[in-house]
Amino acid sequence: MSAILKENFISVEDYLAGELIAEIKHEYIEGRVYAMAGASKNHESIGGNIFAALHNHLKDTSCRPYGSDVKVKVGNNKFFYPDVMVVCEDKTNNAYYTEYPILLVEVLSKSTRQKDETIKRIAYQSLPSLREYVLIEQDFISVEVCRRSSGWTSQHYLAGDEVYFESLDLKLAVEEIYRWVDLEEMTAFSQMDNFNSTQT
Repeated sequence: MSAILKENFISVEDYLAGELIAEIKHEYIEGRVYAMAGASKNHESIGGNIFAALHNHLKDTSCRPYGSDVKVKVGNNKFFYPDVMVVCEDKTNNAYYTEYPILLVEVLSKSTRQKDETIKRIAYQSLPSLREYVLIEQDFISVEVCRRSSGWTSQHYLAGDEVYFESLDLKLAVEEIYRWVDLEEMTAFSQMDNFNSTQT
């Protein structure tokens, strides 16, 4: 989702109070607030697919998946709304944000890619609890996973691959992540997969 800069600096307290009554969500970076625009259907499908898979995988554990309406606090002056996150041990005494995610997922678009790949990447990786940061393209098939265990180096997954979420010991096929996503690349892959199935 794209973000639009508002010029006035505000305090963390005023930002949090404002979010409780705001009609749209805002992210907060060092005194500035950024209004978040609506998401595309592809964006929502990808986020929903990831959330559903995590919800099913974690239902008998103490970990909880959250969608894009719960904030993550980074340090003393940043608040973001990740598309999906997982929290296993939440020591944050607040109903609207957490500081202890182990997994964070962002679905990228043309308007958000730069922030997700730079500002958010640096901020998220500074969280002591975080074990994986996942970036998923909505305009073409690509899933990037950055893991603390490998020094935050990137591993990329494409059509036909199976993504491994190390922090949760979960494997998820790329085509499941992109289910119901309207992409020619996904349609072509599905047709080829169906063709191969009929030949075996």
